[in-house]
Amino acid sequence: MNLLEFENTSALDAELVSKVVDLLTMAIDQHGYASLVVSGGRTPKGFFHLLSQEFLDWSKVTVTLADERWVDADHKDSNEKLVQENLLINEAHGARFVALKNSASSALSGEESIGQDLSTIGRFTVVILGMGDDGHTASLFPGSETLSAGLDKESGRHCLAVQPLDAPHERMSMTLPRLLDSEQIIVHVCGENKGKVLAMADAGEDPFELPIRAVLQQSTTPVVVYWAK
Repeated sequence: MNLLEFENTSALDAELVSKVVDLLTMAIDQHGYASLVVSGGRTPKGFFHLLSQEFLDWSKVTVTLADERWVDADHKDSNEKLVQENLLINEAHGARFVALKNSASSALSGEESIGQDLSTIGRFTVVILGMGDDGHTASLFPGSETLSAGLDKESGRHCLAVQPLDAPHERMSMTLPRLLDSEQIIVHVCGENKGKVLAMADAGEDPFELPIRAVLQQSTTPVVVYWAK
């Protein structure tokens, strides 16, 4: 596991912003566009605020989410709401955003349309993933009925509808192969508990026990873990 350890979240956020800006800028210079996949939760808020203040050609950057709850964009649990209010502000207000929630009545009925939207982005520049205490990443949860499909590298699917066992709301999650279709993956985690989960993930082999293993233990895409105590 390629692990970068930081004494606090402020130091991590500053280094992570620097890394992401370098990757996005390089992609814009080389290809004329760049893409960034982010995750929800409390962990990335400080990172979002710092990144939003960076000067780069945001009009050439597409931002999307690794997963989303199947709720309206103004719902308090919406990851889109989190991104719109904390990242797509300041200098970053001009970035293009691709939602993982549409007007379909359920995540399953919206799956095909969102998959088509994701297919227009192409290979991602950088994917930033979180991790739960249960070892899930995106909405690829251990014990979920859809986990096998989500981890199937040969599925050809960009996303899939997920009904979590314990968490509220249906979800839309990118699949493992779509997440791996990136120039760089960064796993962004904080806290002693998640440090222990990372160590367990690194020591074991079964991705169905801790789905983050499917990201950490593959050789398709470079992965680095940013962890703050």
